[in-house]
Amino acid sequence: MCGIVGYIGHREAYPIVLKGLKRLEYRGYDSTGVAIIQEGALQVHKKKGKVAELEEAVVGKNMHSNICIGHTRWATHGEPSDRNAHPHLSNNGRLAMLHNGIIENYAQIKTELTNKGYTFKSDTDTEVLLNFIQDIQDNNNSSLEEALRIALKRIVGAYCILLIDQADPETIIAARKGSPLVIGIGKDEHFLASDASPIIEYTKEVVYVNDYEIAIVKKDELILKNLGNEKQTPFIQKLDMELAAIEKGGYDHFMLKEVFEQPATIFDCLRGRLLQEQQQIVMAGIDNHLEALTKASRIMIVACGTSWHAGLVAEYMIEELCRIPVEVEYASEFRYRNPVIHPGDVIIAISQSGETADTLVALESAKEKGAFIFGVVNAVGSSIARLSHAGAYTHAGPEIGVASTKAFTGQLAVLTMMALKIAKAKGSISEERYVHLLNELASVPEKVKEILADTTVIEKIAKKFKDASDFLYLGRGYNFPIALEGALKLKEITYIHAEGYPAAEMKHGPIALVDEKLPVVFVATKDMYYEKVVSNIQEIKARKGQVIAVATIGDTVLPTMSEDIMFVPEIDEVIAPLLSVIPLQLLSYYVGVAKGIDVDKPRNLAKSVTVE
Repeated sequence: MCGIVGYIGHREAYPIVLKGLKRLEYRGYDSTGVAIIQEGALQVHKKKGKVAELEEAVVGKNMHSNICIGHTRWATHGEPSDRNAHPHLSNNGRLAMLHNGIIENYAQIKTELTNKGYTFKSDTDTEVLLNFIQDIQDNNNSSLEEALRIALKRIVGAYCILLIDQADPETIIAARKGSPLVIGIGKDEHFLASDASPIIEYTKEVVYVNDYEIAIVKKDELILKNLGNEKQTPFIQKLDMELAAIEKGGYDHFMLKEVFEQPATIFDCLRGRLLQEQQQIVMAGIDNHLEALTKASRIMIVACGTSWHAGLVAEYMIEELCRIPVEVEYASEFRYRNPVIHPGDVIIAISQSGETADTLVALESAKEKGAFIFGVVNAVGSSIARLSHAGAYTHAGPEIGVASTKAFTGQLAVLTMMALKIAKAKGSISEERYVHLLNELASVPEKVKEILADTTVIEKIAKKFKDASDFLYLGRGYNFPIALEGALKLKEITYIHAEGYPAAEMKHGPIALVDEKLPVVFVATKDMYYEKVVSNIQEIKARKGQVIAVATIGDTVLPTMSEDIMFVPEIDEVIAPLLSVIPLQLLSYYVGVAKGIDVDKPRNLAKSVTVE
């Protein structure tokens, strides 16, 4: 869950790494550090807090070097502090290393090293691994590369490692398992990072390092080897990302920019797939595996967080349109509870980053048992994309804000197209209904644009309720997962306690919370549940709860029941989540801003959860 950047080449390395760390700060911002080799000596500079605090701390210091590794930390082992920040130094002072991931058996190794006389300056598992590498190197008179290879065969856990040796200022050694690493290739220079955002300013040619690979990186050479010391052929890919996509572009926050990008990102997701004139959906990942999908006896959706909410919406869609039973699983639970999986089962994995550790492990297990894996991811070349038998990218572009917005609607767009395509192939949907939903889906980008045309009402509601201590979000049918997502966004961005519930379940407990201080958000667009939701609103009003409604334009009933209403255009209930979520994203954003919170980097959170 940390951000990693490295550079070796002919340029000044520190400014490149520093800029890269700023672009990766969404991955972790508890502490920051860099290591350089200068005139044969290692220098490590690290600081608790954000990248700007490290930048200020090194002002006036000589940072000249052509090699540098840097890290932004999301704390796992050891509290955020200067001493727990990466990079770490080995006991002999020769090696510096940074690490993303968790070494699960570090305690055992630490005991062994302590008994040998090693001392530790931090509470991290990373420092243990580094000194383990030193110990192997010293006792076996081996090269650093060989010592790392031996160490990685012993450790249990996930890692992305960058390692430098003051005796060899011409080399960065890297390795990965379960945590992403991409290497950018320039002319007499190489760039290393957790994702491509720090790299695209300098090169479009990249190599995605695979699990259990070690990279020996020099300014003019890249060697990949597996843990068996066999050379691997690097597969060079072209990035299609543009620099403007990872800059704020005049917006106050990345989150706001990404909310407002949704008309374009949803359109990009549909483009070339939803052919409205031909009344067809073309998706190669489905077309090439149509039999596996249409004949599935059941579909299991595996995801975490916001992606799990997208999976809940997909459950409603697939069961209604395709008549295939669907189970939606938290990846973190699915991987440990020994689920029953048969050959022919279809697993849909949903992940923005494509690197979510729990989801990856769950997929590996399901794949071994003969399941067909279909990935819905945003990050091209990610681990889940490579592990899957087939899949579909959401094409939402880089999402820098920690709270997912445009990635979520991209997931919904892909999943809706999947459901429609499978239903059409199965004959479980009438032609008339298929064409209607296809046209409704095609209308979404313009209708999202309509919602975003004027957000002043939402901002006003946010300011009114910014000091609330609790929120309740309620919805039914397709809007129930959106209530969950709205509550999650508020928790993430504003630190206000919020719960999402099916509206009918309110009477089975949560109604006890309702008083004149409690804001209750109803996702109450026109659908088959509308009249029942109106009755639920009456029950809240009778107990003096403060109702906030997401309603369909033209609704004349809800304005008589609440003065706080956020309207969305009319659309079929199957497609409605793509619209009804937008006001909830904005509500959480504006509440967070009103409370003075850094909405792009909410406390304790990181964008890509690559640890358990």
